[in-house]
Amino acid sequence: MPLRLEDKKALVAEVNEVAANSLSAVAAEYSGLSVAQMTDFRKQARASDVYVRVVKNTLAKRAVEGTEFECLQEALTGPLVLAFSREDPGAAARVVKTFAKENDKLVTTAVAISGQLYPASDLDRLASLPTLDQARAMLLGVLHAPLTQFVRTLAEPPAMLARVMQSRADQEQAA
Repeated sequence: MPLRLEDKKALVAEVNEVAANSLSAVAAEYSGLSVAQMTDFRKQARASDVYVRVVKNTLAKRAVEGTEFECLQEALTGPLVLAFSREDPGAAARVVKTFAKENDKLVTTAVAISGQLYPASDLDRLASLPTLDQARAMLLGVLHAPLTQFVRTLAEPPAMLARVMQSRADQEQAA
């Protein structure tokens, strides 16, 4: 059933608003997927806070105008599903990659991040970006390592003295 003009305008406005507030986007061909598979894909995306929408290419091109994802316009050909990461740059890529492992009909065509268009082969690179919590943990580990080494260095001389004294006491007891 074709959309009315008002519905098209609302759809373009909705996708434009999401695109304006997103960190990355993935475009993937979905032809050959069943309704149940698409529903499962949408559930996985929703759980990861990824906005997924099937939009006609002409409407999608209008929707990404004026956003960082304007670079996607040339890649919008064929039946595509658009996935936008709202909080974690790699979330959409992880969802698409995970779902594509089980369903080979979902084929990535383009990846966009920070106004740059990347080929589909860069999906793995984007998916491997750490989440915000993982990045914080890595930063804490980097900050924690020198302090730990410093404390070990300060604690070693007294510990060495205690070991030498204990060894001397053991030698005297044995003699």
